[in-house]
Amino acid sequence: MSMPTHKFYPLALAAATHTFAAAIPFSCMPVLFAEISADLNLSIVQIGVVWGMVGLAGVFVSLPGGILGDRFGVNRVLGLLCILGGVAGAARGYSSNFFSLTATVFAFGIIRAMMPINVHKAVGLWFQGRDLGAANGVVSMGMGLGLMLGPMISATVLSPLLGGWKAVLSLYGAVSIFIGVLWLVRKNKEDRNVGRAEQPHTAQFRKGIADLVRAKTLWLIGLALLFRTGSITGFVGYLPLYLRNAGWDAAHADGALAAFYAISTLAVIPISHLSDRVRARKTMLFLASTTGILGIGLIPLAEGLAVWALVLAFGLFMDAFMSVIITLAQETKGAGLTYPGMTLGLIFTFSQVGSFIAPPLGNSLSSFHPGLPFLFWALLSLFIAVALMPIKEDARRSSHS
Repeated sequence: MSMPTHKFYPLALAAATHTFAAAIPFSCMPVLFAEISADLNLSIVQIGVVWGMVGLAGVFVSLPGGILGDRFGVNRVLGLLCILGGVAGAARGYSSNFFSLTATVFAFGIIRAMMPINVHKAVGLWFQGRDLGAANGVVSMGMGLGLMLGPMISATVLSPLLGGWKAVLSLYGAVSIFIGVLWLVRKNKEDRNVGRAEQPHTAQFRKGIADLVRAKTLWLIGLALLFRTGSITGFVGYLPLYLRNAGWDAAHADGALAAFYAISTLAVIPISHLSDRVRARKTMLFLASTTGILGIGLIPLAEGLAVWALVLAFGLFMDAFMSVIITLAQETKGAGLTYPGMTLGLIFTFSQVGSFIAPPLGNSLSSFHPGLPFLFWALLSLFIAVALMPIKEDARRSSHS
């Protein structure tokens, strides 16, 4: 990917937003749940409900979040989102029971859900054609890096160092606020001009919503994201608890989740770049679905190194799937490039529905057998391929330059 020098800093800041404001404060929760549940006396189902609150919040704000980016510009919107997200994320650490934790996680989820939409909207403005997938890969790598670091350092490093999970969440909130300030003080004439050109009037908003409703490809993409995000969110929230209950020590249980995110971070740019070069976006998505079916579904039958192998296989396409399917949506004829924020808001709404439903449903199956949640989430991965099948190849190529 060839990148002009003046685009390096905003792309790096966008990736940092994913890492420090959207990913780490989110991915730290599964490995902190053991400490949180002991402190607040939570059951496994209550943990699933809390974990699903992030997704439920996103259901209500993903589409409005995309519209905000279209209307007011990415610098201002991302700056405010990072600051508000930092405050809401830190507030989780002041929870004293299940209800207050649920409320603060929900508030954090409202803000967090709008961050990736506006990050990828910005990338869509800065990059076009053959570089779009790779640029989305860069910011997705930022997300993957944060998702990896959250479970790696939160419970076994920062919690003992800072004095518990509450202080960890406060630290992450402060870092997010700092990222927000960087967005607000950033001034770039080119981005301001682009922002003004991209601000649609009320009539254009109405037409945009009507066009999105008629874009069948986007609805299929959204459905695939629902199944994908549901399977991943349920999996990552349950895996550390499952492994600890199976006799793994805390470092290895958390390390397995960190490895899942690590392999994804390493693979996202090569896979995204490959999808640009060979125009094989659907093929990449089908491969991701297959690794999800096998990587999740076989875990109840595996032990030791086999668990690590399955986790790594599933993680290989984790961030790459998001990068490629977002690019697919951005390239959808009549919607992706015309209404970038609303397009991403629509498909992320589906994504958040999956994040809300899948964790508590899957966790509830553990009362029958601890391995059943994995089979449920593997079934969701199968449905991904079913949703993608009707998408026509030319629907994604039409806007390539």
